Amino acid sequence: MPNPPANTSDFLPGPVLLLGAPGAGKGTQAKLLMDEFGIPQISTGDILRAIKNDPVKANTPEGSQARSLMEQGLLVPDQLVNQLVATRLTEPDTARGYILDGFPRTLNQAEWLDGHLTGSALPVVAISIAVPERKLLERITGRLICPVCGTIYNIYSEPPKTAGVCDRDGVALTHRADDTEEVFRERMKTFDQQTAPVIEYYRSHGNRFAEVNGDQAVDVILQSIRAALLKLRNQPAA
Repeated sequence: MPNPPANTSDFLPGPVLLLGAPGAGKGTQAKLLMDEFGIPQISTGDILRAIKNDPVKANTPEGSQARSLMEQGLLVPDQLVNQLVATRLTEPDTARGYILDGFPRTLNQAEWLDGHLTGSALPVVAISIAVPERKLLERITGRLICPVCGTIYNIYSEPPKTAGVCDRDGVALTHRADDTEEVFRERMKTFDQQTAPVIEYYRSHGNRFAEVNGDQAVDVILQSIRAALLKLRNQPAA
């Protein structure tokens, strides 16, 4: 596949959705794409946290309603989340494109997003990062983190030189409480029920979908995503 242009300012990535199971590396690749193309990451979690913690962000009818629901410990319904996302997509930093994070999470949200973007210069393209489930389990249950420098190790793929000790700081590494097989299985159930249909929805739109092998080095995966993105953007719309 061809590479994107050397001058990335000449390439409009448009709206990009990274899909994949827990531990597939979506967050890592999103950060790299953001840095390369100078586009923001649009996260429903970030939008809702901002509304909850900043009264200014909640100073809209939708923001006020969402904040009230969260303060009551209630879920923010899809329709309201859609409205909040729509508002975020009008901000100037999204003009060249953006990385969608955690949205659309359901088939209904995916269909809403397509309808909302009808008439836009570029449609959403979806890139699925595929990793075997056994590898995903190893990535999550084998993860160790340095509490001082934040370096992440993995006992299966990137172990420290001395077991349980950070190479840089010499302190004991920690294991997140939710990095367990039980939690992973529950997250996979949610993925299978909610997100897998979203992947199939975009797969059915072949000119807006690509799948890359996520069981490779980070830089190799990034190159595959960049190449897939360019190919999708150079195809005529359906």
